[in-house]
Amino acid sequence: MRVTVCQLANERQTFAADWSALCAHVRQERSELVVLPEMPFSVWFAAVREFAQRDWSAAVAAHTSWESRLDEMAATVLGTRPVDRNRRRLNEAFVAAADGLSAAHYKRYLPDEDGFWEASWYERGDGSFVPVDAAGTKIGFQICTELWMLDRSRQYGLQGVEIIAVPRATPESSRERWLVGGRAAAIVAGAYCLSSNRSGDSGTGFRFAGQGWIVDPNGDVLALTSEDQPFVTRDIDLQSAVDAKSTYPRYVR
Repeated sequence: MRVTVCQLANERQTFAADWSALCAHVRQERSELVVLPEMPFSVWFAAVREFAQRDWSAAVAAHTSWESRLDEMAATVLGTRPVDRNRRRLNEAFVAAADGLSAAHYKRYLPDEDGFWEASWYERGDGSFVPVDAAGTKIGFQICTELWMLDRSRQYGLQGVEIIAVPRATPESSRERWLVGGRAAAIVAGAYCLSSNRSGDSGTGFRFAGQGWIVDPNGDVLALTSEDQPFVTRDIDLQSAVDAKSTYPRYVR
């Protein structure tokens, strides 16, 4: 399978150019699966502690508008979006494919601290971590902070997941720590870990790290994005994720 990860600018003026370049890259590379950063189609509203309905509604509307352009990639796209569901504000993972866009998971574990006041902006998901079938493979979502819940990674592995998708919005100050988390998740699940992140200025005193990654089932880093190379595409062998389930430490019960 041919997969793409990326880093996309938080600043809206730069984002539009990034988007066009990403779509061109995906089409040129003939990628089959693309992972986007966490809630990429609006500025990072959770940098501010106090909830504002106007800003939330604007973010929901922006995502609805941009989602009509996902087919520009001619690939299956994984990402997250702010949504209103049954009078609840949630961070919803989605799969966008040729037959439409569908919900896949609701973010359960929410930080609430400087720059990342997520629990102040929306509610926890229902705690369901159910794999989805997309692009001919089995995928599990761990949205940003959920990456650190390695018991979820292990359960995904036991359910036969071949790819863990990690849309992120993480800061430059913890860049290397997050890569450690991605490698650990891949190892305990025996699955590829694919992650994309925001980049650039948050507008509130910190910078996003960028550094999307493709990590194999043994925790080896196959590719990283950077400012010079904001999109990377690699071929991955899904059979290696199947085989990894019977090797250490995955077979241990």
